[in-house]
Amino acid sequence: MFLQSDCSKHDKSNSGNNNNNGNNPPGVNISSWLTKGDQTSLLKRQEDQITGTVGNSYPNIDIDTSQTFQTIDGFGYALTGGSAYVINQLNAADKTSLLQELFGNNDNSIDVSYLRISIGSSDLNASVFSYDDMPSGQTDVNLDHFNLSQDTIDLIPILKQILSINPNIKILGSPWSPPVWMKDNGNSVGGSLQTQYYDAYAHYFVKYVQQMQANGITINAITPQNEPLNGGNNPSMIMTAQQEGDFIKNYLGPAFQSASINTKIIVYDHNCDRPDYPIDILNDAAARPFVDGSAFHLYAGDISALSTVHTAYPDKNLYFTEQWTGANGSFDGDLKWHEKNVIIGTMRNWGKVALEWNLASDGSYSPHTPGGCTECKGAITVGGGGFSRNVSYYILAHASKFVPPGSVRIASSSAGNLNNVAFKTPAGKKVLIVENDDSAASTFNVRFNGQWITSNLPAGGVATFVW
Repeated sequence: MFLQSDCSKHDKSNSGNNNNNGNNPPGVNISSWLTKGDQTSLLKRQEDQITGTVGNSYPNIDIDTSQTFQTIDGFGYALTGGSAYVINQLNAADKTSLLQELFGNNDNSIDVSYLRISIGSSDLNASVFSYDDMPSGQTDVNLDHFNLSQDTIDLIPILKQILSINPNIKILGSPWSPPVWMKDNGNSVGGSLQTQYYDAYAHYFVKYVQQMQANGITINAITPQNEPLNGGNNPSMIMTAQQEGDFIKNYLGPAFQSASINTKIIVYDHNCDRPDYPIDILNDAAARPFVDGSAFHLYAGDISALSTVHTAYPDKNLYFTEQWTGANGSFDGDLKWHEKNVIIGTMRNWGKVALEWNLASDGSYSPHTPGGCTECKGAITVGGGGFSRNVSYYILAHASKFVPPGSVRIASSSAGNLNNVAFKTPAGKKVLIVENDDSAASTFNVRFNGQWITSNLPAGGVATFVW
């Protein structure tokens, strides 16, 4: 529970208004929402508090709006083909209710503002496909057979319904594999893009962006390859930094430019243990002008890798595009780790976007391809004629519900094991997200403009404060 003993609106002797004496501003009302690792509180609004000036010895988290950092593009999920499929299994009323809750802008929604989708299938589709599959031994260099294929069945209809709820949602597309006829091993798993098909593959991206636009879906950004150093997934492909840089500067960038496509090109899209990969591409003066920024996952490395790239190229944007919660994870462990790293860590290291993997799955963590992820738990489980919310829903909601696109990160001081990040929204509200990484409850002050509230956060708990 949150303490209200030092500056509660019910404690007149401690309220900001009663300690003003003409020397301090009047008290500010701070609202807060709490999620506990034991699930006894799930994004539950707490009793509002009014700031005061009664001293105590607790650590302070100081908020400073004069220090500003990056502007936020959004928070969200991967809307995999499998996610779209299971959501489409809901009856019309439940599907509308779920999409309104996820993407709407009201008291009962979590205001998801950014989505990642796969270009062709990911491993969380029921089967492997591209947009230009050909019989074995045949090629289609002119892309005469290009079509949006199985995405027209579930993904595109769901995206259209989402856009009717939030027309401003941003969408990032990432391929797991090109058509297998373009690859040196002729297989959906592993292999590399053959150099003679670099031009065809660049135009494959052009056609994708154009045909999605024809369906009313704007692709705001793409990455040339999901996890380019992981060739073991189905589908997947290896693409070295040299290969990706060559593809961007000589083929993809010029193809987008020629077709007047403004879709951003974001490099890397893999783990934080290899910041050298995006830096190598950005070091290339011919590739760099085509590159908006770099994308990261955190299955290896440390989230500070984003700052490493920012230091090298502060004019290039940073994105966090994937982290999964698994069938064998615990609610409390995943809540604590993801909030610390994916949300707070990403934002404190210059990230503009933080995305969790896999919006929805069924109770068996399906669908997935043969050889795809068998344990990826959706933020939503669909089954039994309805849906339920999992840990990833709450991890993300503590940010997405309160920090809209256009918000700016502002300074917030460190306070022991209380990981935190703060923002100022376009409407001028201040938002602070705090995760207690300690093994015991922590009492602390949230302090702004010389006044504060005092709160207590349970071990592993997450709170969002808004004023």
